[in-house]
Amino acid sequence: MRNTGKATMAVAIGLTAALALTGCTKKNDTTAGGAGSTAAASVAASVTASDTAGSAGAAASTSESSATSGSDTASGSDTASMSGTGSASDTASGSDTASMSNTASSSAATSGAAGGGAQKASKNFKIAFVPKLQGIPYFEAMNAGGKRAATDLGVTWLYQGPTTADAAQQAQIARSFIQQKVDALFVAPNDPNSMSPVLKQAQSGGIKVGTSDTDAPNSVRQVFVEQASTEGIGTGLTDQLMKAMGGKGKYAIVSCGETAENLNSWIAVQKKVTAAKYPGAEIVDIVYAGEDQGKAASMATDLMNAHPDLTGLVGECTSSAPGVAQAVKDAGKIGQVFTVGLGTPLSMAPYLKDGSSSASILWDVQGLGYLTVWAGVQLAEGKDIPAKPAVTNTLMDVTYDPASKTLLLGPPLVLTKDNVGNYKY
Repeated sequence: MRNTGKATMAVAIGLTAALALTGCTKKNDTTAGGAGSTAAASVAASVTASDTAGSAGAAASTSESSATSGSDTASGSDTASMSGTGSASDTASGSDTASMSNTASSSAATSGAAGGGAQKASKNFKIAFVPKLQGIPYFEAMNAGGKRAATDLGVTWLYQGPTTADAAQQAQIARSFIQQKVDALFVAPNDPNSMSPVLKQAQSGGIKVGTSDTDAPNSVRQVFVEQASTEGIGTGLTDQLMKAMGGKGKYAIVSCGETAENLNSWIAVQKKVTAAKYPGAEIVDIVYAGEDQGKAASMATDLMNAHPDLTGLVGECTSSAPGVAQAVKDAGKIGQVFTVGLGTPLSMAPYLKDGSSSASILWDVQGLGYLTVWAGVQLAEGKDIPAKPAVTNTLMDVTYDPASKTLLLGPPLVLTKDNVGNYKY
């Protein structure tokens, strides 16, 4: 009996340790101002710099055990960072690109096991990514997924973006990667038109080029890594808001970058779905807050004052989604004005729980970062991407359309007060 008790205790301790390791994902801890932080314990082939975010609600810090470190200045007073590898990847599952998945799997959301089954690259390629804005939780989550992929695939991940959503700064950072002669360059362009000649310059220098999160469809990009279908996201936002509003009423949209291809394409779908499916509903205004959560909250307040009969608000990006919810909360209009948006789990959790937000439409953000690195490796290797690529044993819904050169992560995910706690970024 004594030996049996010891064995039982040993098994229990072992299971506890295993569960602790399994559930330990990288987190972006957010505050009402939109600040996030990320940490990774092990890094292979990394280049890291201290990062200072200059816009309100866009501060973030990244700490990790680095192989190489240094400071790289993008322009003027903007200090940006280039990060290496090592993070977790969450997975949202679904079977249809236009469908919504609102059932959260705890193991998929917290295990960080996206790297299972990934095939190593033939050499240590340099894969660079320039986000719209560095330091906000959304792109830091993409960075986390990119780091994990770089570790799994045996390549170097370089991540650097502007500290404000500025197209000129972003183009300058992209050119710095061209000068470094990276193997593949990905961009989430703030302005697709101004980024197109930069991508052409990269391609002329022998660099493989692509877009991720946001497309530049008229550029020379060789692949667009898309988070979810345009129809799926636009329809999901509309349906979730109409569900809260009772299928009728006036609503407004607080978007971010006025020239952002992805946001504008989602808004086009929202207009179409609202007119066709909800004749009793009307979009009364669309405003643009940049990537500034505080400005989004202020604009949402102005919209409620300008339209006293307004019953809905959409936050079209991950900074405006918490912004519009905060505005409703501050105005004391929870239950009178309903909001939905595209927000990360940790940033939206308090608003979903107190009812100032009814739902958040998103996708596996870390998985999107992972897929970006994987796509970069395929380009660098000169490989064709199949229609149903085998990326990892957890990113199972990825598809590729050769006609549009679009690599689709999978269906969108509906975050609610019931499942938001399962996602740790």
